[in-house]
Amino acid sequence: MSTSTFSRRHFLALGAVATATLVAPAGAQQPGPVVLPGSSRRILLSCKLGMIATKAGGKKLTIVERLKMAQEAGFDGVDFDEAGRFTVEQAREAVRESGVFCHNAINHTHWDVRLTDPKPEKRDQARANLEHCLRVAHAIGGSGILIVVGKGEDGPAEEVEGRCREEIKKSLPLAASLGQPILIENVWNRMMYDHDKPPEQSAERFVKFIDSFQSPWVGLYYDIGNDWKYGQPAEWIHTLGRRSVKLDIKGFSRAKDKFVDITSPEDDVPWEKVRAALGAVGFTGWATAEVGGGDVRRLTTVREQMQKALGV
Repeated sequence: MSTSTFSRRHFLALGAVATATLVAPAGAQQPGPVVLPGSSRRILLSCKLGMIATKAGGKKLTIVERLKMAQEAGFDGVDFDEAGRFTVEQAREAVRESGVFCHNAINHTHWDVRLTDPKPEKRDQARANLEHCLRVAHAIGGSGILIVVGKGEDGPAEEVEGRCREEIKKSLPLAASLGQPILIENVWNRMMYDHDKPPEQSAERFVKFIDSFQSPWVGLYYDIGNDWKYGQPAEWIHTLGRRSVKLDIKGFSRAKDKFVDITSPEDDVPWEKVRAALGAVGFTGWATAEVGGGDVRRLTTVREQMQKALGV
């Protein structure tokens, strides 16, 4: 057999195998379309799934209908913050059917089932919840999870931080294998800041904690509204630098000590300085609203407020 004849027959045989591989058996489920974000701008806008109305006209909305409402309101994607209510398969199918990009996953039980709990069995459950979120985030095509690491009331600061650090470290191999960073939110949980002291606190304790992992798979989901009660957001943005991977956006009034609508007359967050700082550090990524939501009209208002605050 000549070389040319062999090469031709070999090529045809490989082509037949490839064709057979591409043709799915009768009745087999076809893969869904690739779901992409709504835009490619420097800062992408999303809302929490939990902000989207669950009923309309007296009818309970499906998860697919709710996701599409965010898209209709002009958001680039959604933060899947109800991950604990869905299996990995359900979350994936919801994103595929809706065609709405979801960039993140959260399980809100992290406030009650904590990585800082003195009981090992509680910490085991908290880590299992965290790892469920990692799997959901991967399945929906996301790029990370948000985690509240615990509560300072669970013990002395060094001991509490040590507990959650060790639990997170156990999950880093899974985070790396799925390509999903574990992002810690700065919340009012009496950890890494002084809860009873006045504002103008620095981000140094968060920097020290994140850097203690020496891992690219741990970062911060930086909440600007939460920080404004205790610190200067522009300074935090510069100090955190690359550690700040995603942003939570909400308005806060220092004067009235309460959360308010983003850029409303009561909102005294220094958004102009925030915009300048984000530009100076070259921030690119997701910014997610965490405010009172509702129907498409309300969600559209929130999206417009975010655009005004962030200048996008």
